[in-house]
Amino acid sequence: MSDLDKTNSGSTPTNFIRNIINKDLESGKRTSVATRFPPEPNGFLHIGHAKSICINFGIAADYQGTCNLRFDDTNPAKEESAYAVAIAKDVQWLGFNWNGEIRHSADYFEKLYSFAEELISKGVAYVCELSMEQMREYRGTLTEVGKNSPFRERCIEDNLGLFKRMRAGEFEDGTIALRAKIDMGSPNINMRDPVIYRIKKAHHIRTGDAWCIYPTYDFTHGISDAIEGITHSLCTLEFEDHRPLYNWFLDNITIDCHPQQIEFSRLNLEHTITSKRKLNQLVVEGIVDGWDDPRMPTISGMRRRGYSPAAIRDFIGRTGVTKKVHTVEMTLLENSVREDLGDKAPRAMVVLKPLKVTITNYPEEKVEEIAAARHPQNESMGTRKIYFSKTLFIDQEDFRESANKKYKRLVQGKAVRLRNAYVITCEDFVKDEQGNIVELLCRYDENTLGKNPEGYKAKGVIHWVSGSHSKLATVRLYDRLFNIANPAAEDNFIDAVNPDCLQIIDNARVELSLVESKPEDVFQFEREGYFCADRYEHERGKLVFNRTVTLRDSWAKIEAKG
Repeated sequence: MSDLDKTNSGSTPTNFIRNIINKDLESGKRTSVATRFPPEPNGFLHIGHAKSICINFGIAADYQGTCNLRFDDTNPAKEESAYAVAIAKDVQWLGFNWNGEIRHSADYFEKLYSFAEELISKGVAYVCELSMEQMREYRGTLTEVGKNSPFRERCIEDNLGLFKRMRAGEFEDGTIALRAKIDMGSPNINMRDPVIYRIKKAHHIRTGDAWCIYPTYDFTHGISDAIEGITHSLCTLEFEDHRPLYNWFLDNITIDCHPQQIEFSRLNLEHTITSKRKLNQLVVEGIVDGWDDPRMPTISGMRRRGYSPAAIRDFIGRTGVTKKVHTVEMTLLENSVREDLGDKAPRAMVVLKPLKVTITNYPEEKVEEIAAARHPQNESMGTRKIYFSKTLFIDQEDFRESANKKYKRLVQGKAVRLRNAYVITCEDFVKDEQGNIVELLCRYDENTLGKNPEGYKAKGVIHWVSGSHSKLATVRLYDRLFNIANPAAEDNFIDAVNPDCLQIIDNARVELSLVESKPEDVFQFEREGYFCADRYEHERGKLVFNRTVTLRDSWAKIEAKG
């Protein structure tokens, strides 16, 4: 059960973040709770972001507080409006609503500039003319302290004048920057006079060409939190070393609010990657078909694959909220999806590899309408119509010329039940010139609809569709994108892409009830798995279904052997 679900059910989970908030409220340090989710609009959100969304929005909801959606748009070279639109849609699709209007760091550019001037006026910021390469040399290493910039002691008046000239566009990119004057000998490299403004003559998606200098994330983040009145700034563990800098900026400017930054472990998921740079590489190199490809760990990709918001929230809830760095098995996510869809996905019959069956003793023109349950455990979902006719299709894998007793499907001379219909017996078959079986000749027992045959026993139950009352469809069999648990550890993660992560079947046969499916409808294809109607293709009037997840974990045996 996810944090959001527990909130709705009246049961509030406990973790170290909630313990901190409880103490803050009990002591009077805080009287309310305000959180925020601050993505950068330079790509689509992924499963790791989903954890941050659930934590920030979930905690705000539990404490009757607020959660802002704010775009960290301080890097104009990599940001696009399309990403911002996609991010907002993903947050809402997951089941969350933000407080008021969407915020942007760009909304605070003028205030941020004024705060930078305040730091200069206080003598704790200076304009530095070292190149970026020189700054790295001066910064030192984890074992060696840094050394002061030769421009560190420039007078306040000169620094203010140069900063104004930076804003006016008098300098070229990379030639000059504003740095905080903190401590070049600090054991925390982030505190060694970090850059807080750099020149970047690039068009911004919101401010256009109004600015040619942009604040860094470290400078912008905490101050934006304070401007918005955030009480608890919840972020992933890689920002723990940045917390002293977060606090330093707020301690050295004139502002009433001082949020508390709290870090939690990020979500690492086996068989996937969550680096935006690497995800973008998959898109650019054509390994996947866009950011919302169903193989991608993006929220949009998982939605297109058929994952529900409830399943994702449930998975996030199961992973817990701690500071311990760990990697979660993909099976945990897939099990959340199976449990969610098992209860609510209507059933349908689809034959992926059609093999023609002719019922030799069935009337030529007769078509029989049969009512089949849409869900075997949920009568309230009603029934659907399936059609029995002289020509049927079963899956090629459901027939063998001969087999041992363990084989529970159709064998020559043996009987099997067709799901929701009659028992049939295979009497003969037809092969093509290459020796492939292309048609089965079977008899049906007209007395076995809804009851067992008398005098003999059917070996098993298989699915089928009518030849005359079915439609051709495309079925995409998606699997894990990477065939190893930790692709990010590889020298070239592209080499770890699973060659079988997508198989496309263009001649699948689907029962007629699926013709009425709508984009993103999810079904259990009996004996095959859970599948989702592709939203793009269905909007174009095409029958295309994406496999969401198999009925059982098909990777368990593979990984056990590995």
